[in-house]
Amino acid sequence: MTQTPPPEDYESLISLIHDRHDSMSKTHQQIAVYLTQNPNDVAVRSVNAIGQSCDIHASSFVRFAQSLGYDGFKSLQVLFQQRLATAAPGFEARVHALKQELESRDDLSEAVLLRDLVVSDAASVQSLLDEIDANDLAEAAKILSDAETVFLLGQLRSAPVVELIRYLLTMAGKKCIMLDPSGGLATHVARTMGSKDALLAVSFRFYANEVVSIVEEVAAQGQKIVALSDSTLSPLAKSANVLLAAYEHPGPLSRSVTAPICLAQAIALAVASHKQNTPSVPDIPSVTGSEQ
Repeated sequence: MTQTPPPEDYESLISLIHDRHDSMSKTHQQIAVYLTQNPNDVAVRSVNAIGQSCDIHASSFVRFAQSLGYDGFKSLQVLFQQRLATAAPGFEARVHALKQELESRDDLSEAVLLRDLVVSDAASVQSLLDEIDANDLAEAAKILSDAETVFLLGQLRSAPVVELIRYLLTMAGKKCIMLDPSGGLATHVARTMGSKDALLAVSFRFYANEVVSIVEEVAAQGQKIVALSDSTLSPLAKSANVLLAAYEHPGPLSRSVTAPICLAQAIALAVASHKQNTPSVPDIPSVTGSEQ
């Protein structure tokens, strides 16, 4: 029996990982999530360092690569290195320069936390330019702008992201309903969605159970769903019409929301652009601005 050769480019590799994700062991699923969320780190770090980052033995990464047809992890890693060589040219150098500048300062106490946070969040925000497909963002904006009502869903760390989206969309003239978990009614309110409504769901590891179940139920009803998450392997991916992923880069604050906040603002601007038919200069007024 002839074995299928492994993928020869990054895009094909990620596609294969998505196709096989559900049938992978739990450890291999964790590895798959790490690889898809941290492509730049995978390109430049050793397999031992990568394993330490996610508390998985390096040998498991080797076996993961072999399960996809490679002779070892280095053969798989080459594809990540090729991607980094062409994606965001010069960005790694800019991040390195920023880190060096901050490290040169004398106040190395709390300033160290600021330095590391700025560097990691800058990397996460920059990765949005590399990873967010323009067609996906346009489709998400169309779904939300065409909807009669946008239902918003997000809990725990996702809550501030959803609150910001609600504020921006409301100020842009979009009718929104928040699926607030308080009172235990979020699931029941979601069932009041009409056929012309849409759901915008936000969830990150470790994905809130109620959010996942509501998204699955709404999808079964046939409503449109836009999801914002931290991985294309998120449990929201199967149900969403469009999934936009804001990847995280290692830093002092686990689960920083800087990149998701940036992506949320971009979504709101894109919706405003659709509503106002002004693609280059959408306007979202503020409450304080409207009162002056």
